[in-house]
Amino acid sequence: MSVPETIGVERMDGAAAAQAEAAFRLVYAEAFAEPPYNETPKGVEATFRHFRSQVREPTFRAALARTADGEPVGIAYGHALGPTTGWWDRLITPVPDELRREDGHRTFGLLELAVRAPWRRFGVARRLHEALLAQAAEERVVLNARPDVAAAQAAYRSWGYRKVGESRPGEGAGPHDVMLLDRR
Repeated sequence: MSVPETIGVERMDGAAAAQAEAAFRLVYAEAFAEPPYNETPKGVEATFRHFRSQVREPTFRAALARTADGEPVGIAYGHALGPTTGWWDRLITPVPDELRREDGHRTFGLLELAVRAPWRRFGVARRLHEALLAQAAEERVVLNARPDVAAAQAAYRSWGYRKVGESRPGEGAGPHDVMLLDRR
């Protein structure tokens, strides 16, 4: 299936994403309220407190999918990992030091990718992913994915991601697959 022609995807920098926070929040809250995520309003609020600092990262970029009448249907965002990133410190499986090396330009950390249920299976997630990485300079992309969400796992693998380890990306979080996409 292909995405309906009425869905547009807009690339954004941090300032634009900050202005569109309500749209990002709506998609996030709805998509992650579903099992197995079961995100609560308190969790959504915590995510968007963090979002407000993430958008200030100089390498932050985002993509927002909307219907022709402006209804938000999907989001994707992240930023390059700096030399002092804690991303790799959350691993529960060891990986080589070379894999962990960051310099602020090597790896793009894909923090969130979500599509609201009525617009899934139309290629919206792929379009968001492509828009986010269009003209990207980073040589690779890393993300954390729940191993029990088959659709997301299948999408990431079909886009070229491979599992390189497991992590606990946040306090109280269960194990997530750390997936890496080599872009070179």
